[in-house]
Amino acid sequence: MHSDPGLAEALTPRHIGRPIERHEDAALLTGRGRFADDLGEPPGTLQAAVLRSPHAHAELLAVDASAALAMPGVRAVLTGEDVQRWSQPFVVGVKAPMQHWALAVDRVRYSGEPVAVVIADDRYLAEDALDAIRVEYRALRATVDIAEASEAGAPVLHEAVGSNVVNERFFRYGDPEQAFAGAARRVALTVHYPRNSCTPIECGVVVAEHQPEADGGHAYEVLSNFMGPFSLHSVMSLALGVPANKLRHRVPRDSGGSFGVKQAVLPYVVLMCLASRKAGAPVKWVEDRLEHLGAATSATARLTHITAALDGEGRITALDWDQRDDVGAYLRAPEPATFYRMHGALSGAYDIPHLAVRNRVVVTNKTPTGLVRGFGGPQVYYALERLMDRIAVELDEDPVALRLRHYVRPQQFPYTAAAGAVLDSGDYHRLTDMAMAAAREQGLWQRQSAARTAGKLYGIGVAAIVEPSVSNMGYISTVLTPEQRAKAGPKNGAIASATVAIDLLGGINVVVASAPAGQGHMTVCAQVVADVFGLQPAQVVVNVEFDTAKDAWSVAAGNYSSRFAGAVAGTVHLAATRLRDKLARIAAPQFGCPAQRLRFEGGAVFDEHNPERRQPFARLAANPHWAPALLPEGEEPGLRETAFWTAPTLAAPDAQDRVNTSAAYGFVFDVCGLEVDPATGRVRIDRYVTGHDAGKLLNPALADGQIRGAVAQGLGAALMEEFRYGADGSFQSGTFADYLVPTACEVPDPVIVHLETPSPFTPLGAKGLGEGNNMSTPVAVANAFADALRPLRDLADVRLPLTPSRVLAVIGEAEPVPPEGLVRKAEPARVAGGLALQASGSVDIAAPPEQVFAVLLDPAALARVIPGCHALQPEGEHRYRADVTVGVGLVKARYEARIELSEIDAPRSLRLAGSGQSSLGTGAGSGTVRLEATASGTRLHYDYAAQVGGKVAAVGSRMLEGAARIVLAQLFESLGRQAMGQAAVRTGSWWQRLLSWLGVPR
Repeated sequence: MHSDPGLAEALTPRHIGRPIERHEDAALLTGRGRFADDLGEPPGTLQAAVLRSPHAHAELLAVDASAALAMPGVRAVLTGEDVQRWSQPFVVGVKAPMQHWALAVDRVRYSGEPVAVVIADDRYLAEDALDAIRVEYRALRATVDIAEASEAGAPVLHEAVGSNVVNERFFRYGDPEQAFAGAARRVALTVHYPRNSCTPIECGVVVAEHQPEADGGHAYEVLSNFMGPFSLHSVMSLALGVPANKLRHRVPRDSGGSFGVKQAVLPYVVLMCLASRKAGAPVKWVEDRLEHLGAATSATARLTHITAALDGEGRITALDWDQRDDVGAYLRAPEPATFYRMHGALSGAYDIPHLAVRNRVVVTNKTPTGLVRGFGGPQVYYALERLMDRIAVELDEDPVALRLRHYVRPQQFPYTAAAGAVLDSGDYHRLTDMAMAAAREQGLWQRQSAARTAGKLYGIGVAAIVEPSVSNMGYISTVLTPEQRAKAGPKNGAIASATVAIDLLGGINVVVASAPAGQGHMTVCAQVVADVFGLQPAQVVVNVEFDTAKDAWSVAAGNYSSRFAGAVAGTVHLAATRLRDKLARIAAPQFGCPAQRLRFEGGAVFDEHNPERRQPFARLAANPHWAPALLPEGEEPGLRETAFWTAPTLAAPDAQDRVNTSAAYGFVFDVCGLEVDPATGRVRIDRYVTGHDAGKLLNPALADGQIRGAVAQGLGAALMEEFRYGADGSFQSGTFADYLVPTACEVPDPVIVHLETPSPFTPLGAKGLGEGNNMSTPVAVANAFADALRPLRDLADVRLPLTPSRVLAVIGEAEPVPPEGLVRKAEPARVAGGLALQASGSVDIAAPPEQVFAVLLDPAALARVIPGCHALQPEGEHRYRADVTVGVGLVKARYEARIELSEIDAPRSLRLAGSGQSSLGTGAGSGTVRLEATASGTRLHYDYAAQVGGKVAAVGSRMLEGAARIVLAQLFESLGRQAMGQAAVRTGSWWQRLLSWLGVPR
């Protein structure tokens, strides 16, 4: 059943299927990794820093870089005018008049959007120069909610489109209208899937060099940790206005994780190419963590209303999907991939014949979305598997039994789903039974019974999904109508490539265009080739560095969609087999036997009928290099084979919009047991069982590593991770203090169960498995959470992530009372002005109220009091213009501020109000100051509220609250010194003062 009929013969079990150690680890564990930022740079390379919009939505009126250009060490500043002159907008995947440039040119549409690039001798100078750029904005109303953005009256992001719904398509498969008309019961559910992302340890890196040509043309050379898909190479080339062969793109051997998100390096490749052109020198940019979280990419948030039609026997006959995807401010390639990657498999693992689908692509004032591990799968299965549990509740049926009777049956494979997915192989019933047996061995139901008897909340949830791998490059064109597709031309396939060569001394070298990010591609390729030639994997050298100017590649090249095992490793096998067969033909005359009788085993080549006649592989393999004249007649010289492969089942979408979106589909069945603490709202994963059928396992140790990583990220999505935005579009999750990710303490070691039903459509029978738990774990946890709460209430709408505050709100419990002596800090309110900060308190100053008040009214003295104040110039009575530097965590910004004193009642009270803007954010606040005479001087009472936006808000509430306390302490200490003319105000140690600043009583 395999596409390679020689598979059984070629793969006598030796290395494939064994959990050998990774070849990559020796270099990584001894500090010899070759990451993008470690590699040498071209002579004269300059460093870049990106100026980003503090506004989520604003007209861009003017950019003045003159002061920045005058600073020492600054070589150039790239602006939107340069970008418009030297490039084109990025290609958009739908027929809509949207323009997305590498820099904002007329309007900014998300907080963090690039506005300018400073190129300087070093990164420090470039960062400092950002503050010197003056940008004039006219703020506009933002829209951040999917439902609100899609309605009439919402602020429109792209006026030429006229709506924030930039694409809408309706699909029908089978006869859903008839199925719903004749349904005995309907079950409906609305679910929300939040924005989240993955956080690789290495952020984006780009080194770009503009190379002007003699004829006036332009070429560019780039080194980056872009992960693909390399179909986007054409998007970059078109944006730069050069032929594809004038953009050389290299990817280093090592990448510190990607999980899909390094697809978002794409716009910065174009941006740094243009920066190099502006500066006349190579330019390097290294993304920092705040940039990565706030401005790189995220998973799409999705709002889904899904309805099932059930017949009189409780069987699902049809599904109606109404989906809206929040893609952020721009539909950036390869989006709407998240919508359409799963389109052919919208019925999941189930035999459901009728589908109706409505898809709406919605833009909002948020970061553009892209590939995040499992993209499309978490959103689809969160709706489908929550619906399956709701149906089980309404039918009063065991949720596992419900799934079992709806599964595609083993004898139905290959099974063509209603929307076109060709599910290649599997035994869903058997794997479910295996996973359930493992769950029973873990004692989940006994643990649940004991917990509930003790009055605890313990739930068990399941999820069943099909995991797509090796994407059909034509699936995205399903967003177009059949007429539009016919005009554009068909797109389909998943071409993989690999080169295997034998050198002068018989050594084997492999080159693949896979751009790995830690998965172990070198190890598996070595295993595959070693088996073909009868060698040890250590004898095979695998090169995973990628160069578009030298390597064999095509549009599907790259590291995404779990394509390695099914496509890349399989293509390596094809190339190695062809080369082995050629070597056999060359050697056959020496052995006096047909080439088919030669065996490659144990480091030697021999005649299977006469095993004593043998030669060492290295000697035999080297001979054709040294004596090409002795080659058999008709045999070409050279021992190098490049193979290209694509799955035979991957066709373009048909006229009825049916599309097989992937070449292979694995199956995952998860069982989750969790406990909810009603006092704190904490959700603790107690036991987790995950069953996988990924076809032939090439290296079980690497497979289990991928599964454990996906479980961890799936738990993060379920319990912790969410990108939060203010109503004004300000991003509020810019550090790991506010964007929490799971650690080893929160992630149990899952029980992993494997079943292998090889795919008939991939060369090795392998399927992908690196993304499955990102799809299954969030909804398995949600189903377990709903089950845990069932003794209290029947919960249909489960919102992720299940943070303690959200859980307590669902349960209906108040926040627990803090221990005596510990003051709980209230969560800052989210308001229209961005992230809201509030504080009140008092401080004792050893000076009379008259002296303190005099300082507040004296501009010169007030300038010395305000922390970070460079200048304070009067603009009227008690109104000032200030130049102030404020630092919070990773962010330091120089603000142009307006300060006003009002409601003055000397020497008792006044109101202090101010607003400011910097290159990194906006801020505004107001507060009262009241002075009370005491025996030792003055007790100053303060009560303030402030709102911050832009990059400053992105550092999140925790860091901002702490920074605000420290700034207040500095201000009041300075105020006391000015009032008394002495250096100290408070008594006690620095430790006591710090505790006081943090709100802990002494």
